[in-house]
Amino acid sequence: MRPFAFFAALALLAGSATPPRVVAQFDMDAPGKPKTYILYSAEPQTVPAGRRAELELRFQVVPGYHVNSHTPKSPYLIPTVLTLQAANGVKTDALQYPAGKPYSFAFDPSDKLDVYAGDFSIKLPVVAMPGDHTLDGTLRYQACDNASCYPPRTLSVKILFTAK
Repeated sequence: MRPFAFFAALALLAGSATPPRVVAQFDMDAPGKPKTYILYSAEPQTVPAGRRAELELRFQVVPGYHVNSHTPKSPYLIPTVLTLQAANGVKTDALQYPAGKPYSFAFDPSDKLDVYAGDFSIKLPVVAMPGDHTLDGTLRYQACDNASCYPPRTLSVKILFTAK
């Protein structure tokens, strides 16, 4: 009897003048999820003009989340990468990313991921002409919580510093 009821319902839907409407939608940014998983605030810094110096860029991962480090242990994981645009009067060198922290899930404690959680800093070596400078960039990352990972995000980064 059940197969008959299924086919009868299907026939009623097919004969209907208006097609059935989908009510639920899949929302990648469901309520309760933060719009960004990493916070960055441009802190003005001062470096000596014309000499190599290091800027420290401080980031904070929102509590309850972690992001893959710059060098995740699997090629399938998306690394955290800062990309900078060139600026007049400023020469940059290779970014210095911190080491990640080992992280494992309760269902497989032997598999350790390499992640950033809480506060982390990226160091940027620069040589700059005297004056005020702004470097623009983007931080690309993928955030996860204890249950799942979310689509990759990009965070705008503005680095402000003075060379004296």
